[in-house]
Amino acid sequence: MTSSISAWFWNERFWLPENVSWEDLEHPPPGEEYPRVGHILYALPLAVGVFLLRLLFERLVARPCAHILQIEAGVHRQAQPNAVLERVYQSKTCPDTRHLEGLSKQLDWDVRKIQRWFRIRRNQDKPSMQKKFCESMWRFTFYLGIFMYGIHHLWGSPWMWDTRQCWHKFPFQPLSPGQYNHYVAELAFYWSLMFSQFIDIKRKDFIIMLVHHLATIILITFSYANNMLRAGTMVMCVHDASDIFLEAAKLANYAKYQRLCDGLFVVFSISFFLARLVIYPFWIVNSVLFESWEIAGPYQAWWLFNGLLLVLQVLHIIWFYLIARIAIKAIFKGKVSKDDRSDIDSSSDEEINSSCSKNPSQTLKPKDGSHTGMNGDSHDH
Repeated sequence: MTSSISAWFWNERFWLPENVSWEDLEHPPPGEEYPRVGHILYALPLAVGVFLLRLLFERLVARPCAHILQIEAGVHRQAQPNAVLERVYQSKTCPDTRHLEGLSKQLDWDVRKIQRWFRIRRNQDKPSMQKKFCESMWRFTFYLGIFMYGIHHLWGSPWMWDTRQCWHKFPFQPLSPGQYNHYVAELAFYWSLMFSQFIDIKRKDFIIMLVHHLATIILITFSYANNMLRAGTMVMCVHDASDIFLEAAKLANYAKYQRLCDGLFVVFSISFFLARLVIYPFWIVNSVLFESWEIAGPYQAWWLFNGLLLVLQVLHIIWFYLIARIAIKAIFKGKVSKDDRSDIDSSSDEEINSSCSKNPSQTLKPKDGSHTGMNGDSHDH
C-alpha cells in the first residue's frame, strides 16, 4: 500500500523531463553523485537540532548581548484577575462596543474600566524587547552565515553568471557537497520556523508567513529531488541577502540606535527591491520559465515549480508595498506611524517602523520573511 502510494506520488512522468527515469539518476558516472529524495530527509531531525541550537544561542549569546546593550526583559503590569473578562479575552482580545456594554452590565463596571482591563491584558501578552532582540539576533546570525556560505560556493560557478548553464545537461548534473549542505541547512531552518512560529512572537501576517514557509519548503524539497539545485541555490541566496539587513535594522531598533536603524532600514529597502523585484524575477524566474523551456523542455512538474516561484513573487510585491508605504510616510511626515497589523506584535517590519525612525524618520517597521514590519517580524523569509 505504502509503496504503491509512493510510486504514484513520485511518478517520473510528472517529476522528470521526457525520456528520463529515476533509475537513470540512480547511476551517475564514476566519481559523481546525483541528488536522491532520501538525502533530504536528514533535514527533519536536523530541524530539531536547529531549534535546540537556537534556544542555546538565544540563552548563551543573544541574551548576554542584550544585557550589554541594556535591553532588559521588563515586567508588564498585571491585569486584575477576573474570570469573566479572562474568558472573553481568550476568544476576543479587543471586544466591540456591544460586548463591552454587556460586560459592563454583567460586572457592574464602568465601560472605561473594562477597556482599561483589556488594554492592560493585551500589553501583558506582548513579548519583551529582550525576547524580540534575541529572536532577531538568531535570524540575523543564520541569514548572514548561510548567505556567506551560499555565495562562496556560487561565486565561482558558471551558472551564477550565465543562467543558461543551470539547464545544461539537466537533470544529469552532479551534486556537490556545497550544494547539499546549503540545501539541507536551509530546509532544516525553514522547518524549524514552520513550527516555531506557533510559539514565537505573535504576528498579524501569520497566514502570509505560513504560506511563505510552506511554499519555500515545497520548493526546496522538490527542486532537490528534481535536481534543480543550480537555480535553487540562487533563489535561496537572493532571499537571504535582504533578510540580513532587515534583522540588523531590528536589532538596532531594539538597542535604540535610531540613526543606525534608519540607515539599515534604507539599505534593507534597497536590497529588498533589487533582490526580490529585480534579480529574482528578471534573472532567476526568467531562467526557470523561459530558458529551461528552451533548453530542457517543459514537463508536468515544471508547471508546479514555476507556479510556486510566482507565488513567492506575489508575496514579494505585497511585502514591498508595505515597506514602500512605511518609507513614504517617513519621507512626507518625518516619521513612520505604527502599522495597524497587530495588537500584540506585527511583522518584522513593524518594529523597525515603530521606533526605527523616531528621528527624522521616526519609525521603521518592515519584514522574513524574512518582510513586513520591523516591530514584529514578517521574515522571512
